[in-house]
Amino acid sequence: MTTEKIESRTIGQIVADDYRAAAIFKQAGIDFCCGGNKSIELACSEKNLDAKKLSIELKDLELSSPGKHQDFKNWELGFLADYINNTHHKYVLKTLPELVFYTGKIADVHGENHPELLEVASLFSEINSELIQHLKQEEEVLFPAIKEVIKSNSSESKATIISEISRMSGEHEFAGGAMDKINEITSGYVLPDDACNTYRVAFKLLEEFEDDLHTHVHLENNILFLKALLLAKQ
Repeated sequence: MTTEKIESRTIGQIVADDYRAAAIFKQAGIDFCCGGNKSIELACSEKNLDAKKLSIELKDLELSSPGKHQDFKNWELGFLADYINNTHHKYVLKTLPELVFYTGKIADVHGENHPELLEVASLFSEINSELIQHLKQEEEVLFPAIKEVIKSNSSESKATIISEISRMSGEHEFAGGAMDKINEITSGYVLPDDACNTYRVAFKLLEEFEDDLHTHVHLENNILFLKALLLAKQ
Protein backbone atom coordinates (compact mmCIF):
# COMPACT_ATOMS: atom_id res chain seq x y z
CA MET A 1 0.00 0.00 0.00
CA THR A 2 0.95 3.62 -0.32
CA THR A 3 2.46 5.53 2.60
CA GLU A 4 -0.48 7.96 2.55
CA LYS A 5 -2.65 7.55 5.66
CA ILE A 6 -5.58 5.16 5.34
CA GLU A 7 -8.03 7.68 6.77
CA SER A 8 -7.21 10.20 4.04
CA ARG A 9 -7.91 7.81 1.17
CA THR A 10 -11.20 6.65 -0.29
CA ILE A 11 -12.23 3.02 -0.07
CA GLY A 12 -11.62 2.63 -3.79
CA GLN A 13 -8.10 4.03 -3.47
CA ILE A 14 -7.31 1.66 -0.59
CA VAL A 15 -8.40 -1.39 -2.59
CA ALA A 16 -6.60 -0.11 -5.69
CA ASP A 17 -3.39 0.12 -3.65
CA ASP A 18 -3.80 -3.39 -2.23
CA TYR A 19 -6.59 -5.64 -3.44
CA ARG A 20 -6.35 -7.74 -0.27
CA ALA A 21 -8.28 -4.92 1.44
CA ALA A 22 -11.35 -5.92 -0.59
CA ALA A 23 -11.84 -8.97 1.67
CA ILE A 24 -11.93 -6.73 4.76
CA PHE A 25 -14.52 -4.43 3.22
CA LYS A 26 -16.59 -7.38 2.02
CA GLN A 27 -16.59 -8.89 5.51
CA ALA A 28 -17.81 -5.54 6.86
CA GLY A 29 -20.51 -5.30 4.21
CA ILE A 30 -18.99 -2.15 2.67
CA ASP A 31 -19.22 -1.57 -1.08
CA PHE A 32 -15.72 -0.95 -2.45
CA CYS A 33 -16.65 -0.74 -6.15
CA CYS A 34 -19.65 1.55 -6.81
CA GLY A 35 -19.25 3.04 -3.32
CA GLY A 36 -15.49 3.33 -3.67
CA ASN A 37 -15.46 7.13 -3.61
CA LYS A 38 -16.40 7.25 0.09
CA SER A 39 -14.10 7.62 3.07
CA ILE A 40 -13.89 4.88 5.69
CA GLU A 41 -15.50 7.19 8.21
CA LEU A 42 -18.53 7.89 5.98
CA ALA A 43 -18.98 4.26 4.93
CA CYS A 44 -18.79 3.07 8.55
CA SER A 45 -21.20 5.77 9.67
CA GLU A 46 -23.75 4.61 7.09
CA LYS A 47 -23.41 0.99 8.28
CA ASN A 48 -23.16 1.85 11.99
CA LEU A 49 -19.68 0.28 12.14
CA ASP A 50 -16.59 1.18 14.17
CA ALA A 51 -14.35 3.12 11.78
CA LYS A 52 -11.35 2.94 14.15
CA LYS A 53 -11.56 -0.86 14.34
CA LEU A 54 -11.74 -1.16 10.56
CA SER A 55 -8.79 1.21 10.13
CA ILE A 56 -6.72 -0.92 12.51
CA GLU A 57 -7.49 -4.05 10.45
CA LEU A 58 -6.36 -2.25 7.29
CA LYS A 59 -3.20 -0.95 8.95
CA ASP A 60 -2.38 -4.48 10.12
CA LEU A 61 -2.80 -5.58 6.52
CA GLU A 62 -0.29 -2.94 5.40
CA LEU A 63 2.28 -4.35 7.83
CA SER A 64 1.77 -7.96 6.75
CA SER A 65 3.60 -9.62 3.89
CA PRO A 66 2.01 -8.51 0.62
CA GLY A 67 2.18 -12.02 -0.83
CA LYS A 68 1.25 -12.56 -4.45
CA HIS A 69 -1.50 -10.33 -5.81
CA GLN A 70 -2.06 -8.51 -9.04
CA ASP A 71 -0.74 -4.95 -9.08
CA PHE A 72 -3.63 -3.69 -11.23
CA LYS A 73 -2.99 -0.06 -10.38
CA ASN A 74 0.35 -0.03 -12.17
CA TRP A 75 -0.68 -1.95 -15.26
CA GLU A 76 -0.60 -0.21 -18.65
CA LEU A 77 -4.15 0.89 -19.48
CA GLY A 78 -4.51 -1.06 -22.72
CA PHE A 79 -3.33 -4.21 -20.97
CA LEU A 80 -5.77 -3.63 -18.10
CA ALA A 81 -8.64 -3.15 -20.56
CA ASP A 82 -7.72 -6.43 -22.27
CA TYR A 83 -7.54 -8.18 -18.90
CA ILE A 84 -11.00 -6.92 -17.92
CA ASN A 85 -12.36 -8.06 -21.27
CA ASN A 86 -10.73 -11.49 -21.24
CA THR A 87 -11.38 -12.21 -17.57
CA HIS A 88 -14.53 -10.44 -16.41
CA HIS A 89 -16.45 -9.77 -19.62
CA LYS A 90 -16.09 -13.38 -20.75
CA TYR A 91 -17.21 -14.62 -17.33
CA VAL A 92 -20.26 -12.33 -17.34
CA LEU A 93 -21.32 -13.30 -20.86
CA LYS A 94 -21.01 -16.99 -20.00
CA THR A 95 -22.85 -16.71 -16.70
CA LEU A 96 -25.70 -14.33 -17.57
CA PRO A 97 -27.82 -16.86 -19.53
CA GLU A 98 -27.24 -19.53 -16.88
CA LEU A 99 -28.46 -17.22 -14.12
CA VAL A 100 -31.43 -15.96 -16.11
CA PHE A 101 -32.49 -19.61 -16.50
CA TYR A 102 -31.84 -20.65 -12.89
CA THR A 103 -33.42 -17.60 -11.25
CA GLY A 104 -36.47 -17.97 -13.49
CA LYS A 105 -36.70 -21.69 -12.72
CA ILE A 106 -36.61 -21.34 -8.94
CA ALA A 107 -39.09 -18.46 -9.10
CA ASP A 108 -41.51 -20.69 -11.03
CA VAL A 109 -41.09 -23.69 -8.72
CA HIS A 110 -40.61 -22.03 -5.31
CA GLY A 111 -42.09 -18.57 -5.81
CA GLU A 112 -45.35 -19.39 -4.01
CA ASN A 113 -43.55 -20.25 -0.77
CA HIS A 114 -40.68 -17.81 -1.31
CA PRO A 115 -42.11 -14.74 -3.09
CA GLU A 116 -38.75 -12.94 -2.87
CA LEU A 117 -37.57 -15.23 -5.67
CA LEU A 118 -39.95 -13.50 -8.07
CA GLU A 119 -38.15 -10.24 -7.36
CA VAL A 120 -34.76 -11.94 -7.70
CA ALA A 121 -35.70 -13.24 -11.16
CA SER A 122 -37.03 -9.84 -12.21
CA LEU A 123 -33.96 -7.98 -10.98
CA PHE A 124 -31.59 -10.39 -12.66
CA SER A 125 -33.47 -10.12 -15.93
CA GLU A 126 -32.85 -6.35 -15.78
CA ILE A 127 -29.18 -6.89 -14.96
CA ASN A 128 -28.90 -9.23 -17.94
CA SER A 129 -30.38 -6.69 -20.36
CA GLU A 130 -28.25 -3.86 -19.00
CA LEU A 131 -24.92 -5.68 -18.93
CA ILE A 132 -25.10 -7.23 -22.39
CA GLN A 133 -25.30 -3.79 -23.99
CA HIS A 134 -22.88 -2.26 -21.49
CA LEU A 135 -20.12 -4.78 -22.19
CA LYS A 136 -20.61 -4.43 -25.93
CA GLN A 137 -20.21 -0.66 -25.68
CA GLU A 138 -17.04 -0.99 -23.61
CA GLU A 139 -15.47 -3.50 -25.98
CA GLU A 140 -16.42 -1.70 -29.20
CA VAL A 141 -16.21 1.96 -28.16
CA LEU A 142 -14.54 2.78 -24.83
CA PHE A 143 -11.63 0.34 -24.76
CA PRO A 144 -10.59 1.11 -28.38
CA ALA A 145 -10.80 4.85 -27.58
CA ILE A 146 -8.47 4.39 -24.60
CA LYS A 147 -5.95 2.54 -26.76
CA GLU A 148 -6.19 5.17 -29.49
CA VAL A 149 -5.46 8.01 -27.06
CA ILE A 150 -2.40 6.13 -25.82
CA LYS A 151 -1.29 5.61 -29.42
CA SER A 152 -2.08 8.95 -31.07
CA ASN A 153 -3.42 11.34 -28.41
CA SER A 154 -6.56 11.65 -30.56
CA SER A 155 -8.86 14.52 -29.52
CA GLU A 156 -11.88 12.64 -30.86
CA SER A 157 -11.03 9.58 -28.77
CA LYS A 158 -10.55 11.77 -25.70
CA ALA A 159 -14.07 13.15 -26.14
CA THR A 160 -15.38 9.59 -26.51
CA ILE A 161 -13.70 8.52 -23.27
CA ILE A 162 -15.25 11.38 -21.31
CA SER A 163 -18.78 10.84 -22.65
CA GLU A 164 -18.70 7.05 -22.38
CA ILE A 165 -17.35 6.96 -18.83
CA SER A 166 -19.92 9.49 -17.68
CA ARG A 167 -22.73 7.20 -18.87
CA MET A 168 -21.11 3.90 -17.94
CA SER A 169 -20.55 4.91 -14.33
CA GLY A 170 -24.33 5.22 -13.95
CA GLU A 171 -24.80 1.78 -15.48
CA HIS A 172 -22.36 0.36 -12.94
CA GLU A 173 -24.43 1.93 -10.18
CA PHE A 174 -27.55 0.20 -11.50
CA ALA A 175 -25.98 -3.27 -11.81
CA GLY A 176 -24.23 -3.02 -8.44
CA GLY A 177 -27.39 -1.75 -6.75
CA ALA A 178 -29.51 -4.52 -8.24
CA MET A 179 -27.08 -7.18 -7.02
CA ASP A 180 -27.01 -5.54 -3.58
CA LYS A 181 -30.80 -5.78 -3.52
CA ILE A 182 -30.70 -9.47 -4.49
CA ASN A 183 -28.19 -10.08 -1.69
CA GLU A 184 -30.45 -8.23 0.76
CA ILE A 185 -33.71 -9.99 -0.07
CA THR A 186 -32.05 -13.42 0.01
CA SER A 187 -30.39 -12.60 3.36
CA GLY A 188 -26.96 -13.10 1.82
CA TYR A 189 -27.96 -16.14 -0.26
CA VAL A 190 -29.13 -18.17 2.74
CA LEU A 191 -30.88 -21.35 1.57
CA PRO A 192 -34.26 -22.33 3.06
CA ASP A 193 -34.91 -25.85 4.32
CA ASP A 194 -36.91 -26.77 1.22
CA ALA A 195 -34.19 -25.69 -1.24
CA CYS A 196 -33.73 -28.14 -4.12
CA ASN A 197 -30.50 -28.68 -6.05
CA THR A 198 -31.47 -26.03 -8.63
CA TYR A 199 -32.10 -23.56 -5.79
CA ARG A 200 -28.62 -24.32 -4.41
CA VAL A 201 -26.94 -23.92 -7.78
CA ALA A 202 -28.76 -20.62 -8.42
CA PHE A 203 -27.69 -19.10 -5.10
CA LYS A 204 -24.10 -20.31 -5.45
CA LEU A 205 -23.89 -18.78 -8.94
CA LEU A 206 -25.49 -15.53 -7.75
CA GLU A 207 -22.93 -15.18 -4.95
CA GLU A 208 -20.05 -15.91 -7.32
CA PHE A 209 -21.47 -13.46 -9.85
CA GLU A 210 -21.73 -10.73 -7.22
CA ASP A 211 -18.12 -11.27 -6.10
CA ASP A 212 -16.89 -11.11 -9.69
CA LEU A 213 -18.97 -7.99 -10.39
CA HIS A 214 -17.46 -6.21 -7.39
CA THR A 215 -13.94 -6.88 -8.67
CA HIS A 216 -14.91 -6.04 -12.25
CA VAL A 217 -16.51 -2.70 -11.35
CA HIS A 218 -13.70 -1.85 -8.95
CA LEU A 219 -11.08 -2.31 -11.67
CA GLU A 220 -13.04 -0.04 -13.98
CA ASN A 221 -14.38 2.64 -11.61
CA ASN A 222 -11.36 2.98 -9.33
CA ILE A 223 -8.49 2.34 -11.74
CA LEU A 224 -9.25 2.17 -15.47
CA PHE A 225 -11.82 4.98 -15.64
CA LEU A 226 -9.85 7.34 -13.39
CA LYS A 227 -6.63 6.92 -15.37
CA ALA A 228 -8.44 7.12 -18.72
CA LEU A 229 -10.11 10.37 -17.68
CA LEU A 230 -6.73 11.83 -16.68
CA LEU A 231 -5.42 10.98 -20.17
CA ALA A 232 -8.52 12.39 -21.84
CA LYS A 233 -8.23 15.73 -20.02
CA GLN A 234 -4.55 16.32 -20.78
